[in-house]
Amino acid sequence: MSAALPPDPNRVLAEQALSRAAGAPLLGGNKVDLLIDAEQHFEAWLAAIGNAQHRVLLENYIFRDDEVGRTFRDALVERARSGVYVAVIVDWLGCLGQSGAAFWKPLREAGGEVRVFNPPQLGQTLGWLSRDHRKQLVVDGQWGFLSGVCISAKWLGDASRKVPPWRDTGLALRGPAVLELEAAFADSWVATGGAQPIYAPLATPAGDVALRVIATQPATAGMYRLDQLIAAMARRSLWLTDAYFVGVAPYVQALSAAARDGVDVRLLVPGTSDIPLVASMSRSGYRPLLKAGIRVFEWNGSMLHAKSAVADGQWARVGSSNLNLASWLNNREIDVAIEDAGFAAQLAAQYEQDLQNATEIVLAPRRHRRGERVRSSETRPPQTRHAGGSSSRAAAGALRIANTMGAALTDRRVLGDTETGALLAVTLLLAVLAVLAMLWPAVVAWPIALLAVWLAINTGIRAWRMRRRHLRRLRAMRDSDDS
Repeated sequence: MSAALPPDPNRVLAEQALSRAAGAPLLGGNKVDLLIDAEQHFEAWLAAIGNAQHRVLLENYIFRDDEVGRTFRDALVERARSGVYVAVIVDWLGCLGQSGAAFWKPLREAGGEVRVFNPPQLGQTLGWLSRDHRKQLVVDGQWGFLSGVCISAKWLGDASRKVPPWRDTGLALRGPAVLELEAAFADSWVATGGAQPIYAPLATPAGDVALRVIATQPATAGMYRLDQLIAAMARRSLWLTDAYFVGVAPYVQALSAAARDGVDVRLLVPGTSDIPLVASMSRSGYRPLLKAGIRVFEWNGSMLHAKSAVADGQWARVGSSNLNLASWLNNREIDVAIEDAGFAAQLAAQYEQDLQNATEIVLAPRRHRRGERVRSSETRPPQTRHAGGSSSRAAAGALRIANTMGAALTDRRVLGDTETGALLAVTLLLAVLAVLAMLWPAVVAWPIALLAVWLAINTGIRAWRMRRRHLRRLRAMRDSDDS
């Protein structure tokens, strides 16, 4: 009988580095199915909900009061009336103007529970910026789903207006990873003020796929560290798909270094975005990517909302995180990083298929031109606008401008030639503010005064709460000494 081979030290080192970067262990024994676009998602999700016997845990950034949203709500109501425990978490900002208390009344009356993540609260001046951007469903502790898809008919497109469905990617999971999804849901449930739930572990090994469930929270940066590490470790290829790419300098440098080292780095982003501002900001960052040898493609459909990556035909990521600081540092996100050659090959094949409906961006041959798109007028889709989208876009834009301004004011790094647009925009804004302040002081003074009042109220409330906790501790200590 031959002795077992010792583990590959490079493999052990890589696994340790990935576990530490992501803050998540590698879990074996899972089955993973790839879901493409909303129709597949909604069919699988509704089937799982309809077959639920014990519990349905649903967490989604947007739950819209439309045909799709009502179909899901009614399915949840039916299960709740049948005695199944139904718990739903929605994001306050994501559902603002999309669905409200009246929409959820039938589910609550049926015995289901609905909690709203992070509505504005006094005492939390800027706390509302943090959003629950996760999209996950867990049923009976055995079936788990995560994705970039929100519960809205918008993802299905509009055939009457010849608007194709949104392009999005998600997963269906079986096995030990489902327990991690439940734990992530429980953490969000507690964050909304709910009691700590206790779920009986029902998931059992269901396949042979190893993966990590990365449930990030504000300021943990687990997904950012992992994305940086994968960019550094990729040896042959790194293919990225992202809906709201805003290239912060450290990540762009990591991708550029990989490309210069011979790695086939590709980035697929929307050609027509539901948020034109973010698309413009994304395009402003193309030049340094293209100069480094990174291939950039724009999707020709109505909206590309997928967030995925595949590297070296061995590693893949799918989830809710965008490649920007809002997702990396500000939001609750959930992603799965899969270490399986079979699934990576499947995702890579889907990527190549997606490129058949995309246009490659190249540098213009003439000097001083920002770049041109190789696209014929016949294939260019109409530039339609859509309401809504991910909360990460606004925060990411603000962070990008702040990063550029910080570099300009402190002179701590060389500004890239694509950052002139941000500087010119800020210059124009400051000039307008200066003119308004000189000609109509009250126009500037009143917003500042209102902001100061808001900050004063929230800071005062927080100070009072901290003071009250401090006094309670002192009284508790005195009572303990007296006894």
